[in-house]
Amino acid sequence: MDVVIRNASLPDGRRDIDIAIADGRIAAVGPALAVRGGEEIDAAGDLVTPPFVDAHFHMDATLSYGLPRVNESGTLLEGIALWGELKPQLTQDALIERALRYCDWAVARGLLAVRSHVDICDTRLLAVEALLDVKRRVAPYLDLQLVAFPQDGVLRSAGALANLQRAIAMGVDVVGGIPHFERSMAEGAESVRILCEFAAERGLMVDMHCDESDDPLSRHIETLAFHSQRLGMQGRVAGSHLTSMHSMDNYYVSKLLPLMREAGVAAIANPLINITLQGRHDHYPKRRGMTRVPELLAAGIDVAFGHDCVMDPWYSLGSGDMLEVAHMGLHVAQMTGRQAMHDCFLAVTATPARILGLDGYGLAPGCHADLVILDAGDSVEAIRLRAARRLVMRRGRVLSEAPRAGASLRLPGRPASVDFRLRPG
Repeated sequence: MDVVIRNASLPDGRRDIDIAIADGRIAAVGPALAVRGGEEIDAAGDLVTPPFVDAHFHMDATLSYGLPRVNESGTLLEGIALWGELKPQLTQDALIERALRYCDWAVARGLLAVRSHVDICDTRLLAVEALLDVKRRVAPYLDLQLVAFPQDGVLRSAGALANLQRAIAMGVDVVGGIPHFERSMAEGAESVRILCEFAAERGLMVDMHCDESDDPLSRHIETLAFHSQRLGMQGRVAGSHLTSMHSMDNYYVSKLLPLMREAGVAAIANPLINITLQGRHDHYPKRRGMTRVPELLAAGIDVAFGHDCVMDPWYSLGSGDMLEVAHMGLHVAQMTGRQAMHDCFLAVTATPARILGLDGYGLAPGCHADLVILDAGDSVEAIRLRAARRLVMRRGRVLSEAPRAGASLRLPGRPASVDFRLRPG
């Protein structure tokens, strides 16, 4: 063995588990493995998990906060307008530098797979070229999956469909869309049909920004599910945001959820952004805006959480921490039961890995030795503490290390240090 990790806790609840690694893959998993490795790592009861996966991000815009100005209203539409102002000023070198810096942040946070939408509504396809370059550069340590995203509408923006087709030909992986931003409901529905048929002909996955609105009549997810089923694309299609579902009446949703399940359409919520951008036209009571995560899960639909934005025209905060995303998702969806909280952990690990179709993801023998050791005893504690990433490993090689979280105290009659974990005993 090249590496053996001892005394690990696993996300499924198993404890005191050893993980043996050889040739970049997991060779064995079990208690007290009778193997020896070139390096032994004592997890000391900490949680060992496959890496975090971000199912929805915009890397072409990341770390551009304040360029050319700040989104003062905090609304989705001002963010889109601001991005339109910034696009003519973009340079390939700056796009690449910001994206690579964000990928460094991601690795340090144990985030080793990202699906990033890239705007194709620019005939130069500057951002596409930049992120394809970034994808090649980071491939040894991070899986970057790109979505051809017509930010201004594939029918609304002149030349967008041709640009999308060019982007796919250049090597972009997934077909995107934004039907609710087309000029009418009918045009939005037509865009879904065109894009799904294009993807089906080429055997591609689809991930559409869908119904990112407080309008309960924005129902393009129904059209997306219909065409997914019609074209036999089950398991290859995702609807991102789906925030209008928060405002829909219960009867309609009771019909919609089985349709999504039968069509094999996954849902990707973006808790930090959904809770920030939605409900902006409300006074009080004010809607939360995030899609119906517990109901989607209960219907047997895969639900992942995405970070969406970090320091860009839409969101001024963020650091690439998927545990922060899970923490917000847990609160917004009121998922405070033990299993529900664990489901939020799965929404930033195993579920998005399945949606992205990642090969060799997991903790079973034969899987890639891509692992994160967290300063936490289980998945719920990891979310509660946004736990430090003690160690991040890719293909059996350590990429990043960090100390445990804690603090020294100077309190009379109290211990000299504080541990934020509730350790057994």
